[in-house]
Amino acid sequence: MPNGETVEAQIENQDALLDGMHEECAIAGIYNHPHPFRLTAMMLHSLQHRGQESSGVAVSNERVVKLLKTMGLVERLMEKSKNDRTIDGMMAIGHNRYSTTGHSGITNAQPILINYKQGQLALAHNGNLVNAKSLRSKMERDGSIFQTTTDSEVILHLIAESDRPKFEETILAALRRVKGAYSLVIMNENTLVAARDPLGFRPLCFGKLNGGYVVASESCAFDLIGATYIRDVAPGEMLIFQKGKYRSIRFANNGRKCQCIFELIYFSRPDSIIFNEKVDKIRRAMGRKLAENDKIKGDIVISIPDSSNTAALGYSHASGIPFEIGLIRNHYVGRTFITPDQQDRDLKVRLKFSPIRGVLRNKSVVVVDDSIVRGTTLKKITILLRDAGAREIHIRVSSPPIVSPCFFGMDFPNRKELVANEKSVEEIRRYLMVDTLKYLTLEELRACAPGNDRDFCYACFTGQYPMKVEDNFHKMVLERV
Repeated sequence: MPNGETVEAQIENQDALLDGMHEECAIAGIYNHPHPFRLTAMMLHSLQHRGQESSGVAVSNERVVKLLKTMGLVERLMEKSKNDRTIDGMMAIGHNRYSTTGHSGITNAQPILINYKQGQLALAHNGNLVNAKSLRSKMERDGSIFQTTTDSEVILHLIAESDRPKFEETILAALRRVKGAYSLVIMNENTLVAARDPLGFRPLCFGKLNGGYVVASESCAFDLIGATYIRDVAPGEMLIFQKGKYRSIRFANNGRKCQCIFELIYFSRPDSIIFNEKVDKIRRAMGRKLAENDKIKGDIVISIPDSSNTAALGYSHASGIPFEIGLIRNHYVGRTFITPDQQDRDLKVRLKFSPIRGVLRNKSVVVVDDSIVRGTTLKKITILLRDAGAREIHIRVSSPPIVSPCFFGMDFPNRKELVANEKSVEEIRRYLMVDTLKYLTLEELRACAPGNDRDFCYACFTGQYPMKVEDNFHKMVLERV
């Protein structure tokens, strides 16, 4: 298997292709706690939806940093640590990966740990750096040697080459040279740092646990370990945990935000608080907005589990059409039945989703989904619903048509694979073989956005990007399959 990748990891990655869109990486960190490895792994377990390719935790006892990482799910990491009595300390950082840049394999699993002139340095990153290619090329010409193909390692090299005397100063110097999306946790032997990019593309939450502190991509990670959510790490803010305390530095404050609206539509768990807002609340609002002025009078509303459950409830409440469970999702398909050489998408869909015939038979069904990317999986699901006896199928999508790929941490397919980039809404309806199709409009989505709707990035719906992307990076993302 290439790069140490296990059969199960290959299976999980192939199964993820069903959805045409993938959750992003997750990061977590804990400071000043006697069991940092176990609690960090537990937080990663709560964040498993953001990445299933690999998991890792780096732990420091204030003298040395030790790293454990593995391909696959967090449970495999926990199994690997069972007999290791050297992994506890007083702080740790962790990472779940779904690759948006760099190949899949244990080499690119995070956290990344290096030895440099000031000691040890570990980093975990969620996001994409849009100027990583040019920075890396220059450093390689100057003699730097990279151990991974990820953009995240660029930040480590920038930190390591800095001559600034204080740890946080070396990080600040590095962050001023990178552009793009990053939520970061960085650690040496005695200091933990959390930072978020100036536009705040990706979420990062801050909380407390007894006498210690925690950070994570989503607040749901705090719930599992009994930590208390305090607030978001602000865009352009760096938190420094040292000597039993923390302090904050604002290294950028341009008054503008570009928070990823897809975190609220799809990526984040509905029980999380991100961008200082409850995800469940926003998704229900999107479902209600989708039902406004909708003339379809279906018999039942169903969701495509699990990410559209909340929006479907909102649609049902606003429309008065009863919500029913029409599809059951098997969460264990990828690890159980699908072999690495199986490429039959129809079989994968049938293994992953099971219709409840008694609910669907002879019904006019309103199916709420959060998004349509390729449309291939949704088409297979509509066939399942027809075969189960659905009389009519009306698709309602709680986001606008996706017409452009993302360069800031979402792994959308290349532009040609986006069905809405190639087809009109009517053409998509005919392709899906459904009776009606309706998307949430961009204006309706903006009306559901919390706070100032201008604080969000809508580039995947508009093609208007908030910053310039290097041509070579742009080409790399467009050509990714």
